[in-house]
Amino acid sequence: MLLFPALAALSLTQCQTSKPAVSSTAPASTTPAASPAQPKEYKYETVAGDPLKARIYTLDNGLTVYLSDYKDAPRIQTYLAVRAGSKNDPASATGLAHYLEHMVFKGTSRLGTQNWAAEKPELDKIEALYEVYRTQTDAAARKKLYHQIDSVSGVAAKYAVANEYDKVMGAIGAKGSNAYTSVEQTVYQEDIPSNQLEKWAAIQSERLGELVPRLFHTELEAVYEEKNRGLDNDFSKEYEALNRSLYPTHPYGTQTTIGTIQHLQNPSITEIKKYFGQYYGPNNVALCLSGDLDYDQTIRVIDQYFGKLQSRPVPAFTPAQEAPLTAPVVQEVVGPDAENVMVGFRFPGTTTHEALLVRMIDKVLTNGQAGLIDLNLNQQQKVLQATSFADVNNDYTSHVLYGTPRQGQSLAAVRDLLLAQLEEIKQGNFPDWLIPAIINNEQLQRTKSYESNEARAGAFVAAFVARENWQDFLAQYEEFGKITKAEVVAFAKQNYGPNYALIYKRTGKDLTTAKVVKPAITPVPVNRDAASAFYQEVTAQKAPELRPVFLDYKKDIQELKLASGVPVYYTRNTENQLFNLYYVLDLGTNNDPRLGLAADYLQYLGTDKYTAAQLQQEFYKLGCSFGVSSGPDRVFVSLSGLDRNLEPALQLFESLLANPKPDAAALKNMVAGTLKARKDAKLNKQVILQQALVNYAKYGPKNPFTSQLSEKQLKALKPQDLTALTKKLTSYQHRVLYYGPRKTAGPAAEVTSKHYDGTGTEEMQAQGLTDVLNQLHKTPAPLLPVPANKDFAELPINSRQVYWVDYNMVQAEILFLTKGDVYDKALVPTTSLYNEYFGGSMGSIVFQELRESKALAYAVSSSYANASKLGRSNYILSYIGAQSDKVPEAMAGMEALLTDMPVAEANLQIAKDAIRNSIATERITKADILFSYERAKRLGLDYDLRRDVYEQAPNLTFAQLQQFQQAKIKGQNQTILVIGSKDRLNFKELAKYGQLHQLTLKEIFGY
Repeated sequence: MLLFPALAALSLTQCQTSKPAVSSTAPASTTPAASPAQPKEYKYETVAGDPLKARIYTLDNGLTVYLSDYKDAPRIQTYLAVRAGSKNDPASATGLAHYLEHMVFKGTSRLGTQNWAAEKPELDKIEALYEVYRTQTDAAARKKLYHQIDSVSGVAAKYAVANEYDKVMGAIGAKGSNAYTSVEQTVYQEDIPSNQLEKWAAIQSERLGELVPRLFHTELEAVYEEKNRGLDNDFSKEYEALNRSLYPTHPYGTQTTIGTIQHLQNPSITEIKKYFGQYYGPNNVALCLSGDLDYDQTIRVIDQYFGKLQSRPVPAFTPAQEAPLTAPVVQEVVGPDAENVMVGFRFPGTTTHEALLVRMIDKVLTNGQAGLIDLNLNQQQKVLQATSFADVNNDYTSHVLYGTPRQGQSLAAVRDLLLAQLEEIKQGNFPDWLIPAIINNEQLQRTKSYESNEARAGAFVAAFVARENWQDFLAQYEEFGKITKAEVVAFAKQNYGPNYALIYKRTGKDLTTAKVVKPAITPVPVNRDAASAFYQEVTAQKAPELRPVFLDYKKDIQELKLASGVPVYYTRNTENQLFNLYYVLDLGTNNDPRLGLAADYLQYLGTDKYTAAQLQQEFYKLGCSFGVSSGPDRVFVSLSGLDRNLEPALQLFESLLANPKPDAAALKNMVAGTLKARKDAKLNKQVILQQALVNYAKYGPKNPFTSQLSEKQLKALKPQDLTALTKKLTSYQHRVLYYGPRKTAGPAAEVTSKHYDGTGTEEMQAQGLTDVLNQLHKTPAPLLPVPANKDFAELPINSRQVYWVDYNMVQAEILFLTKGDVYDKALVPTTSLYNEYFGGSMGSIVFQELRESKALAYAVSSSYANASKLGRSNYILSYIGAQSDKVPEAMAGMEALLTDMPVAEANLQIAKDAIRNSIATERITKADILFSYERAKRLGLDYDLRRDVYEQAPNLTFAQLQQFQQAKIKGQNQTILVIGSKDRLNFKELAKYGQLHQLTLKEIFGY
């Protein structure tokens, strides 16, 4: 049987025009003329006024298909959603849904195997051995059994093709191959070229139709490492504690998605297969697609491949009924991170009106600008940081308040401040305009999100998982828009009392943490050059070619000039009525460390007309927001929101920039908060490794990360010191970037501006962009020249060094850092291919070797990172996150790969195809056009460099790639950065890689 019968008609049907939806039924695209069959008609649902113009189909076997046509680029975001998550795990086998998610990537009896007839008996032996192993308690017997499992696994792996799923998806140009498991669902995601739809359907229907858990014990070890990462994540442990308190009976609290160590160490392949059979039937699955698609053609292709799957009964889930909470349930969690407090309330699930009210109360508390927590706690600096979020699931909703203390502030005090904001809601102490403004801003955010295919398809997933038809899902937005202040106040009074869970996260050593024990694993072969017949058939089929579209900066961007001489770079938004406006200055904290503080200080200041809180409220009423951010060598001043309110928003913003009202108390609090935040940063392992250690290795003790004011200097700051800096920003030479619907000059159409302060609406004549900026963007004449940039000198790496920092953790994390050449655009095609081949994806050499074959780490990567600025050096960064007792093997494995890059011609061709397909189907649009130009200019480019990569990378030979690797990477001096527990690290092994240096936090943070 021909695997791809529809491909013959693909070129033809792509040129046909889809019929307009005039009813709930429409025929699929016509089949080839040679076929005598009558075209099948597919019924679908639509909803009037749906912004996604979605069609929802249900195939004969129960498969639900959501489609939305959005032609931003010739790509389609796909989600395959299964209504089965960790709440469906058997209590005796927690973590099963998540581990199954990993197994679905391993292929079938046709995908991922060289010889299924020979492989299957060995896999059956492994399954039987695990069933014995999980019941065995004697340590010696378990060790013997595991040795057998390891031995048989090595035999079975000879017939397998590791990562063949990732290879075939790479070959068709897919990006973002991944999956996630949550309490309600397991979702598999792919971003595919639109011309590869049929191949995608063939591959996905293949793996949905059959589960083959091959390479089981090495993948199980990767899940162990994922568990270890959770044990090292204080927030994860804290949230698990909160759920245990809120849900003592329901699986939301009694089970975790990752599972227990006990269950992970005693897995059952039989149970995993049973779970797959129960929940992965097409009648429990949805395909959610958004992108450049033809509705009729797409449903025909999907039915052709997925329609053959057989529906089957799905076990019913009866949620446990939790008893009401009548008093606070208090727990403590200990770990090395900074202290905080978490308060959680429990409510009904996602389809209820109560869940909508919780979402509204969440926004009344925190909306980023005008919420009670935003203004009363964060803006007034009563805590270091506070927020609110709603975790909405099918059976229950959690509403969580979260806060971190200032220096000397108790967690109990933070708790009281958080709860006091709920009391404000109960008393109705928030403005009447706030809820209408929240509704307006939520609509704006939704409009903005629908510029993303991920968000569009993600909305389909949410509706499917919630078991809501699309009409009811969309109606929630309308219902949300009808919520009144009186309803919110009444609901808060009735439902927010002492009925909460309270978690105190304290800093210290967690004596209860147990690591997952490392088993003895013999590396299995990955058979890089092998391929299944299924793979060969899929990749051999030709698809209509898609041509790349490169930016032409002169055509895609209009350069305008203001009367002041300030250049304006303009790109028109033809999709919606939202705008983004930026003032960009080429100076930053390298020039003056106070700039970052000045940018932060602005959020706490008002003007002669408005207090700081009132100013935030005014922006929120207008559906706009502002920000000032300072990096090492650039400042971005930004304003965004509803374009019809550009004038009043810009007027507010310019008045703040030009005339901020100094506030000594706000500065004193900000300085104290900055010092506390610096202290907390020294407790964060990611900041320690990725920022502090990396900067120390590149530049030495004086570097961009440590370039900040001392405590003494901070405390000596005067308000005028910082306001003078922000007032002077627009006095320097700068440029304006604008993406929005407004014309460049002259009057535009009349627009309606809506207010939420009781004054109603008004009609006004919108001016052209340059007219508005000439009128409102105040600059002196002439503009001041920008001071010369002060870049930090990069250190040579003349010897091999190992820098390590002690941190209480189960895993260890390691970065191999090598300094490369100074940026050269001629190298970019080669480095792009090298990265894709060697360390860029789940199909890369590094991933295959260190995770798939040797099971040494959950997360591994390696890349040749090109500099982002002309004159700066490239760096090779290779990362491993592994259990501490695996570090010697993991480091040796990475070093071996960096020294001698394995030859795999099949992988190289996949890498070439992936690069070419990715660029051919990538479209840089909207505001990204402006930022692409910004990046290009920093690299001395005046054209789209992707053109060089597209044209040159596919023509490179392996010999050329190997020559690059041997000249630029092999044998180069390295600085190796390690963070881990001194009680677990093997220093004798670390010393093999260079001179050992333990660094203190003071050395790498500079304070």
